[in-house]
Amino acid sequence: MNVHATPSAAKATPSLPTAKPEAIGLSALRLQRMRDAYQREIDKGTTPGVVSMVARRGQVGWFEAQGSQNPADGAPMATNSLFRIFSMTKPIVSLGIMMLVEDGHLLLNDPLSKYIPEFANQKVGIERNGQLEFALPVRPITIQDLLRHTSGISYEITGNGMVQRMYAKAKTFSRDITNEEHAKLIASMPLMCQPGAEWNYSRSTDILGRVIEVVSGKTLSAFLGERILAPLQMNETGFHTAQGNASRIAQPFPTDPWTGDKVSLFNPLEIPKMESGGGGLVSSAMDYARFCQMLLGGGALDGTRIIGRTTLTFIASNHLAPHVKVESHLLPPGHGFGLGFAVRTDEGLAPYAGSVGQFFWSGVAGTFFWIDPKEDLFAIFLSQGPGQREYFRTLVRSLVYAAVE
Repeated sequence: MNVHATPSAAKATPSLPTAKPEAIGLSALRLQRMRDAYQREIDKGTTPGVVSMVARRGQVGWFEAQGSQNPADGAPMATNSLFRIFSMTKPIVSLGIMMLVEDGHLLLNDPLSKYIPEFANQKVGIERNGQLEFALPVRPITIQDLLRHTSGISYEITGNGMVQRMYAKAKTFSRDITNEEHAKLIASMPLMCQPGAEWNYSRSTDILGRVIEVVSGKTLSAFLGERILAPLQMNETGFHTAQGNASRIAQPFPTDPWTGDKVSLFNPLEIPKMESGGGGLVSSAMDYARFCQMLLGGGALDGTRIIGRTTLTFIASNHLAPHVKVESHLLPPGHGFGLGFAVRTDEGLAPYAGSVGQFFWSGVAGTFFWIDPKEDLFAIFLSQGPGQREYFRTLVRSLVYAAVE
């Protein structure tokens, strides 16, 4: 899979260096207990299968596939299985925006309307007595607002407010419209709140994908391919995959094992009109590991620099001012949000272990990663089970940090 060339022409992704766990300060016994914990969940039917990786000090100390890749045919999970990574797309696109900032093509305090004029006319929706009233924004949405999800833009999946219901009715989730059409659709609907007032997880990164297209003059896939994916040799990451890879795609249970609800995920073999900067990529564990190692390495991998070291430090810092309202389980206590990543700000408060300065994000179908500069560590967990994603995000942290010596 490849976004800058014909998908079937993609080369295998180069592996990262490996080491025995003890050589990089990881407990082999604790990692085995982690494996056992995953296997218990697989045996209970919580998830069909998982791929997990733990790397430290520039080397991979754990990389294993467990369970089934496809419940329908019983195919075993493999370390090179392909996953819909959904919102793990966001950090890649956010990094692309920051590369354009480094190149001097845009500024973080630029108004969004400078690049997509339709946003100049957007109003703020205020629910009052069952009616939606409209107010003028006190200031424009900026590029920085989009990166840190303080734009006032919404998501149809995060609640049942009147603006969110408008998103759902307008089918903002459609893969059958272009990035340009999607951006204009979002601009035609009201904001949830004043720009800068609240942290609302949203389609902001989809809009950033369109900004990349406008500024670069290229499709989002072409830009990401040329500037990030090809330099990092992430050869199996793209907005679709070739038909020849059909047997490698990880699939969910047809119904959620906890609720019985039908599970429906997009088909990675279809070429979408919309290249969703917020959630459209398909990838493999080793591909995303190369992205993680680049971040852990200060913005460079194998001698190739993707982003400046000081820029990366800025990206992975908390960008939420104290007055910004945060009411979301996606951003738990002890955390803030940077420019495309959640950032841990306190050793305690959150219901799981972690270091101050850790940054991370996850995908709605059950994928998750984090970077821990203090421990010189990154971890990746991949599954395809939307209903179990939050349970696994907490479990994985506990298991991995138990193995750090």
